[in-house]
Amino acid sequence: MAEEAISDMKQLLSGNEAIALGAYHAGVVVAAAYPGTPSTEILQSIARMDGVYAEWSTNEKVALEVAMGAAYGGVRAMATMKHVGLNVAADPFFAVSTTGTIGGLVVVSCDDPGEHSSQGEQDNRHLAKFAKVPMLEPTDSQEAYDLMEWAFTISEEFDTPVLLRATTRISHCKTVVEANKERKAELKQAAFTRCPTKYVMVPSNARPRRQAMEERIVKLRSYVEDFPMNEIITGDRKLGVISSGVAYQYAREVFKDASHLKLVTTYPIPVNLVRRFAQEVERVIVIEELDPYLEEEVRGLGIEVTGKDFIPIIGELNLEIVEQGAIKAGLLSEKPKPPLKSEVAPPQLPPRRPQLCAGCPHVAAEYVLRKLGFHAPDAKERQLKKDELVVTSDIGCYTLGVYPPLAALDTCACMGASIGQALGLEKAGVPNRTVAVIGDSTFMHSGITGLVDVVYNQGNTTVIILDNGTTAMTGHQGHPGTGISATGTKTQAVVLEKLAEGIGVKDVNVVDAFDMDALESTIKRCVANDEPSVIIVRGPCPLYVKPSGTPFEVDPDECAGCFDCLDLGCPAISVADDIARIDASVCVGTACGICAQICPHEAISEIKQ
Repeated sequence: MAEEAISDMKQLLSGNEAIALGAYHAGVVVAAAYPGTPSTEILQSIARMDGVYAEWSTNEKVALEVAMGAAYGGVRAMATMKHVGLNVAADPFFAVSTTGTIGGLVVVSCDDPGEHSSQGEQDNRHLAKFAKVPMLEPTDSQEAYDLMEWAFTISEEFDTPVLLRATTRISHCKTVVEANKERKAELKQAAFTRCPTKYVMVPSNARPRRQAMEERIVKLRSYVEDFPMNEIITGDRKLGVISSGVAYQYAREVFKDASHLKLVTTYPIPVNLVRRFAQEVERVIVIEELDPYLEEEVRGLGIEVTGKDFIPIIGELNLEIVEQGAIKAGLLSEKPKPPLKSEVAPPQLPPRRPQLCAGCPHVAAEYVLRKLGFHAPDAKERQLKKDELVVTSDIGCYTLGVYPPLAALDTCACMGASIGQALGLEKAGVPNRTVAVIGDSTFMHSGITGLVDVVYNQGNTTVIILDNGTTAMTGHQGHPGTGISATGTKTQAVVLEKLAEGIGVKDVNVVDAFDMDALESTIKRCVANDEPSVIIVRGPCPLYVKPSGTPFEVDPDECAGCFDCLDLGCPAISVADDIARIDASVCVGTACGICAQICPHEAISEIKQ
């Protein structure tokens, strides 16, 4: 993106786009990330901007370590990730808090209240306090843009990384941004100054750095008192509302007449400003998403405050939830409901079942695993028989295989966990054979170390790497196995089979993702062997590489109505007039062909031209 095209103009930007543009104008030189909703678009946006090195790192820990190195070299750097990604990056996050930095270092964490695309909720505001790292929270895209310059400035002035925390609604909603800055014409040249007492954290060096961290927080507490983006909005003094992030927008809408304190510096909070605000109102409440973080901070000052007794601690907030909470707390009167024009309830759209796409290369493998593992779609709790497989899964599109009709998976915890879980089941003495399922991007992210552990500790685990050639679930980003960088340029690809062999796996197999017989025979053989094995199930994501196959159709005279084809969960297959039907506009046909392979009556074939 050329600078001339984005300077000195109002733009409608999502929070993620605004963070990227703000970082660019603030002079960021290095940006690293691992894709994860709701943070993905930050790196995607900045990768299009001139003069910034941007990379998809193998995982969030590596991303932060790359950014740390750049900041140690004196330039401005950032690492972006979703909330659970900061768990992966926790080690360098806490370490760089101790060492400090030279160039500005900003860590962007995007929380996901409501678990729209995550395995769990998590309030990362606690991590800022835990690591003793200053934290900033924007309330809209304009503040997301403006705060990037502040974040880098604070980082450099106080010798600290800065955590910028957004949430799903801030990251994805678009508001008007006045991009009134330009990228600095003269950026600081990278140079490393040797200083072992600062950067080499042996105990004798770490102890004085620990003291420096405490002194830094004392200075920051004074600094945030005058931070210009913290704001008191004076209204009715009967009620004072403290809020931050997107919750501030809801609070202003619901409590229109109240006095408000908007906090942008949420760690450390401006203690004197909060006390002054509390003295000016009769009652103080806090509106915030997830944990009672601000509420506890305010209560710790000796101020009587409420919040989570009427605002849910679970899930994403919206106007209705905040309004209903206010009514429950007696802060608002319930609005009379308008009379219904009709007693007939409005029609509701049928719920859409989570499912894999037509032509997805993961379907055949999961269908075979369901068959070999004797999985039942009812998901009832039961003890496994000896001949049943345990299938541990990782996080990716293939995790949708837990839903009926595939219902092929037994566990899913976090990125890279499937392989370690499978080995743990084996070493615990569970008599069932285990199969670990993991995607190509996730294997690069944190599966490699699990496979090393299997080899080193002489496990017999079979690892199935579902290789669709992209990071599909977050929008088809590159990873080391694709050979495509964040900027779309071709680079050196890491070859999965060579990597597995290099780790020490002797039984490495590459199987066509759409060859049912080869999949079944290979899985059976590998599971029966008393040695580690890797099966790379390779086939392109149909949303990334457009299939060129001829669609299939069902011969109504041959269809016996057994509906075995429905067990695939393919969205192209349905039932009408007691026979299976295939939607030719959805079917990828000969580029997949799984339904034809499992039909016992050979009723499925290419559409006759």
